[in-house]
Amino acid sequence: MSSRFEFEQWVGSAIERVFLFFANPQNLPRIMPPSTGTKLVEMRLVPPPTSPQVADVSGLAGVGSEIVTWFRVTPVLPVRAEWTALITEFEWNHHFADIQKKGPLKYFHHRHEFWAEMRDGVNGTRVRDLIDCEVGFGAFGEAAMRLFVSRELRKAFLYRQQALVNLLAV
Repeated sequence: MSSRFEFEQWVGSAIERVFLFFANPQNLPRIMPPSTGTKLVEMRLVPPPTSPQVADVSGLAGVGSEIVTWFRVTPVLPVRAEWTALITEFEWNHHFADIQKKGPLKYFHHRHEFWAEMRDGVNGTRVRDLIDCEVGFGAFGEAAMRLFVSRELRKAFLYRQQALVNLLAV
């Protein structure tokens, strides 16, 4: 059975800056909880289409890019998993999406969405993440989703929300 998660936050930085931050896979370990020990292992980048606002698209992940990471499955065990994400969609300053090409889950689709939004006179960005995923393994996987995976996913996004405030502060 597939599960859906939605996370949303507002960041007090311009949409162009926030989108560039997320489009650069080098930033991924910076927004993951330290307890996961997330490491970039390999990047096979396909640059996104050029944009009038961005002169240099090298280092950014466009459609067809693959990002391979290693992370600790749980903080209490030294078990690490490999995750290969494949970028499947990319629209400047609007959204991009990735799927798990290889990893511990049966299915994982993550869409990152961005909107320019002013709050209290500050030009900022609303960031929304939509995740559809499935553990697999029937009833065992459904129990793992309820008891473990959903909790770890929520913790990771809570950490990310706090980290973004510091990393993207103007």
